[in-house]
Amino acid sequence: MATQPEHVGDCPDEMESVDDEETAHDVAHRMLKYPDVLAALQSHHNSEMLANLPPAVKRRIKSLKKLQLEATHIEAKFFEEVHAIECKYHKLYLPLYQKRSTIINGDYEPNDDECQWVSDEEEELSKDMKEKSKLEDKKEEPVKEELPSKGIPDFWLTIFRNVSILSEMVQEHDEPILKHLKDIRVNFMNEPMGFVLEFHFEPNEYFTNTVLTKEYDMKCVPDEDDPFGFEGPEIYKCRGCLINWNKGKNVTLKTVKKKQKHKSRGVVRTVMKTVQNDSFFNFFTPATVPEDIPDGEVDEETRNLLTSDFEIGHYIRERIIPRAILYFTGEGIEEEEEYEEEEDDEEEEEEDSDGGKDCGNVNSDQNCKPQ
Repeated sequence: MATQPEHVGDCPDEMESVDDEETAHDVAHRMLKYPDVLAALQSHHNSEMLANLPPAVKRRIKSLKKLQLEATHIEAKFFEEVHAIECKYHKLYLPLYQKRSTIINGDYEPNDDECQWVSDEEEELSKDMKEKSKLEDKKEEPVKEELPSKGIPDFWLTIFRNVSILSEMVQEHDEPILKHLKDIRVNFMNEPMGFVLEFHFEPNEYFTNTVLTKEYDMKCVPDEDDPFGFEGPEIYKCRGCLINWNKGKNVTLKTVKKKQKHKSRGVVRTVMKTVQNDSFFNFFTPATVPEDIPDGEVDEETRNLLTSDFEIGHYIRERIIPRAILYFTGEGIEEEEEYEEEEDDEEEEEEDSDGGKDCGNVNSDQNCKPQ
């Protein structure tokens, strides 16, 4: 009697193999969600590999690390010179920033030549449409254009609303104050390395300061404990300023009612308590770390607050001040989003290529890479 041919899918060994592959894929997929675990495993693997090397090879590796340390110190010098050049060229930008401020605040009205700028939308109009609009303009009676009283109203407040990292800080009660913000400037310091952000306000009912400052100290020295982690200058400290609030106008504080019960008599009374209130102006009262506390002993909450503060300060200095008009119009934000989308697409493509189970051509290593 002829025996029935075994189907590939019915083979117990092959079924187990498929199950093993699926299990391995699931494990790998789950592991990708925990990069710290992967890094620890990789580090352990590297340590074992290095431990098993011959003594002569280990000796040569030490010499290469010493060379790498020398290269890191040269890199630090490079970044110091870059900062010095940045300080130098900032002086060339200043006249442009000053003129920008005069236009925003209505102290200067640009002439026709200074307003010659063709937008992308205008370029898309055909010549026929332009001619047609010119003819229609001639037929219509001239209409007086109602211009704002001066400058560009709410220029900086609009930027704060447009940029997510800043809009998250701004509360509704901050907005009337930020309407009085005239300019944001930066002053670079070379020795010691750092920068100061200046927020210039017109006279207002909220505080008497005309300028609020935030100062950032930077260092450009490889860490002794982790020299190969050096990536350039980093902010390590910041200082705010005292805001002289007018009576009843301090938006960083709020008064809340709190009920207290007497322990023995059971009498309940209501007391008023002043507590911290969410506000953009808390930016000028940053978290502080005492000088005698080592960096490794700073609590996680304080570390996170400082990291966020440093990121915001750097963002204002690097993006907002140099390209303010593009964040007002939204063009700067769109450009950033495009870059983020491209990065996300690349990550998705990598996941598909690394984690995909389907493989049309098992001989093609471009489509199906061994894990």
